[in-house]
Amino acid sequence: MVDPARQPSVSAESIALIVDASAAINSSLDIEAVLSAIAHSAARVASAEASSVIIHDRRRSRLVFAAATGAQGSSLLGKDFDAQRGIAGRVVRTGQAEIVRDPTSNPDFFDAFDRRGHFETRELMAAPMVFRSEALGVVEALNRVGGGHFTDADLDLLRLFGNLAASAVRNAQLHEDLKRENLGFRETLLSGVRIIGESAPMRKTLHMADRVAGTNASVLLLGETGTGKELLAKYIHNSSGRSNKAFVGVNCAALSETLLESELFGHEKGAFTGAVTQRVGRFELADHGTLFLDEIGDISASTQVKLLRVLQEREFTRVGGTRTIACDVRIIAATNRDLDRAIKEGTFRSDLYYRLNVFPIRMPPLRERREDIAALAAHFAEQASRQLGVEPRRVGDGAAALLAGHHWAGNIRELANVVERAVLLCDAGLITPDHLPADIAGASATAQTGGDSSLWGYERAMILKALADSGWNQSKAARKLGISRDNLRYRVKKYNIDKPG
Repeated sequence: MVDPARQPSVSAESIALIVDASAAINSSLDIEAVLSAIAHSAARVASAEASSVIIHDRRRSRLVFAAATGAQGSSLLGKDFDAQRGIAGRVVRTGQAEIVRDPTSNPDFFDAFDRRGHFETRELMAAPMVFRSEALGVVEALNRVGGGHFTDADLDLLRLFGNLAASAVRNAQLHEDLKRENLGFRETLLSGVRIIGESAPMRKTLHMADRVAGTNASVLLLGETGTGKELLAKYIHNSSGRSNKAFVGVNCAALSETLLESELFGHEKGAFTGAVTQRVGRFELADHGTLFLDEIGDISASTQVKLLRVLQEREFTRVGGTRTIACDVRIIAATNRDLDRAIKEGTFRSDLYYRLNVFPIRMPPLRERREDIAALAAHFAEQASRQLGVEPRRVGDGAAALLAGHHWAGNIRELANVVERAVLLCDAGLITPDHLPADIAGASATAQTGGDSSLWGYERAMILKALADSGWNQSKAARKLGISRDNLRYRVKKYNIDKPG
């Protein structure tokens, strides 16, 4: 344990190391990027073989591995233990940095590195990350490079770095809190509508939606089940001149022919058995607003005729009624069926199709927009944490890469369910591959043995593209990818990426 009264001995070379490390850990406000930068910078500052960043979860009184370097460091992410245990727990309680020689013989040693990473810890240094008298966590350095011993000067340097790291962590945490508050505010303004997507297919879809939103043209949304067609319909409505009026939706596939007609047009009292009161239909409810007809390809031939008449004449009568009711409704329809084929097979009217298909927009499946999966997963993790009443969960790099490599037959709906399940299974703040279903997590082993190259190939391709777009400037590429420069260098080495020429 260091003597707090002893004056630190910091050389000019060490000061240069600290300056570089400070720049690295303050280059981003993304919490995961900051934690990764702290771990890599700690290893450099201390000339250590491996390092870890352990965050103090005060609410649960747990210490959580938030970042780690070394060959098997990623296997530690998200693992947690009692804050009263271990050398890290002692450092948090006392606020004192220390060097531990032969830690394996120390009763307080928590051997997670050794057990999980086949790593032999000969000695370690641990320094608290203290911000305004609050211990946010601990930064550890394991085994001096070259087999030597850590010195008091090394410990002074790590202690100084720990204080700088604490400020970077707190700034990133405050930034994350602000993002959550702003997200909640934006979602309130947009009635829960938030379109996430920066991939080329999604940008094209949103561009099309923006072009048609300000008109009264009918829109036909095409795409597989679970791609988010209803969300896009709400986005179009909220971007239109009808946004201050009702958005009314109906799932045409969920109702029988009789019930669907009653749902759309309403009915008079006594129109059929069980019609004990008059009912206002969806066309009336959506007057001057937007009516969203989901699964339009599943309606019967009889209902198709009646719907076509309403679209042509802009008026209708309730089931069992005689009074004509005028309506001003903007129609947005959606289907996962091939309507061209349905027309050829005689199951869908061509004249209704042309009325609906004024402005078609295709919603891409998730497998065509893999660049968006990490952002979508982060959104669903945040949303599920809020709805389940638990502390915010984050999706770790390993889990995010596996999610990005999955096929997603159920598209966004399936992704949301998988992430919600992971939030329920995750006791700590970080979702890891252990929290994913076996058919997704199992991709990790096959990918690493060459049985399935989609996961590694996808990440390698993303890194290559970012480097090419940045003129092979690693700092710029790292910013594009939202990771630290050290993290990018590690991945460039991991994937054997060389600059062409």
